[in-house]
Amino acid sequence: MKFLDQVKIYVRSGGGGDGVVAFRREKFLEFGGPDGGDGGKGGDIVFEAEEGLNTLIDFRYHQHFRAKKGGNGAGANRTGRSAPDLVIRLPPGTEILDEDGTALLADLREAGSRVSLLPGGDGGFGNSHFRSATNRAPRRATKGFPGQERWVWLRLKLIADVGLVGLPNAGKSTLLAAVSRAKPKIADYPFTTLHPALGVVEIGGGAGERFVLADIPGLIRGAHVGAGLGTRFLGHVERAKVLVHLVDGTAGARGAVEAWRAVRAELAAYGAGLAEKPEIVALTKADLLDGRKAAAGRRALERAGAGCLFVISALSGAGIAELLAAAAAAARAVTAEAAAAPAAEAAGTKPATAA
Repeated sequence: MKFLDQVKIYVRSGGGGDGVVAFRREKFLEFGGPDGGDGGKGGDIVFEAEEGLNTLIDFRYHQHFRAKKGGNGAGANRTGRSAPDLVIRLPPGTEILDEDGTALLADLREAGSRVSLLPGGDGGFGNSHFRSATNRAPRRATKGFPGQERWVWLRLKLIADVGLVGLPNAGKSTLLAAVSRAKPKIADYPFTTLHPALGVVEIGGGAGERFVLADIPGLIRGAHVGAGLGTRFLGHVERAKVLVHLVDGTAGARGAVEAWRAVRAELAAYGAGLAEKPEIVALTKADLLDGRKAAAGRRALERAGAGCLFVISALSGAGIAELLAAAAAAARAVTAEAAAAPAAEAAGTKPATAA
């Protein structure tokens, strides 16, 4: 299945049904009076996040969505049938933005999240609605109200606990393939990864802890102004709790520091809080380094300010278990802090409310 994370679609809610003009006609009832029913309501446009979806590829060839019109009224004061809502199913983590792509209309972060974006039009009134003491036989009915329409952007941001960042060929896809069942493309040239990939990492066997790991296409210097693949895919780690920054150990001590600083600069230029996220730095390809070069690279990164540093090899497995344990612990800490924040805030506001 091809990955697609951004698409523009047209949505239109259903119009309301028309009211009708009708009169009650029975054999022994000379003046039956008006009995025209009202029109039914048009269908709403509803977006819902569904578990199991992870791409917007279905919207590449189906970009226009129109809900059905409500049924017209009928005689004997029968109201038209309301049209069903048109439910558009999206992957969890999808944002809905306006036509300009600037204003956020809805954010479906979790599976089961649901939002009614465009309400259907109300039905028109039948002539029985206009009966009064001075107008006993009205011949007036109204049309149903039209539905609403607009173009919207759908933008998917993957839901992952840990995000992998780094320069091209730093070993991100190799690490993802080594620690999960994901099968990303791996080759010895830059920009092998053209789309984000997800994998589930299990620690301690089937009954142990697990977390979702996201591999993001490599960044280069100037990515925030469009160099390389740009920063388009960085949105997929905005919701990651922890960043694992991979640095190619074969670049030497000086090259490792320059690579780390280059990616950190791009994260800061992108914004959205990426530079403030907890970061774990890993010097990769330790199987190609001797002990002296690995130690020199590690010391250089530590002097540059990189914290929580590991030396790993996805090929031999060296340092992988320690790196995954640290990433899982950091993700747990962020989750616990986020869960405690509302309780702390509520506790802080109670005394002020009582006063």
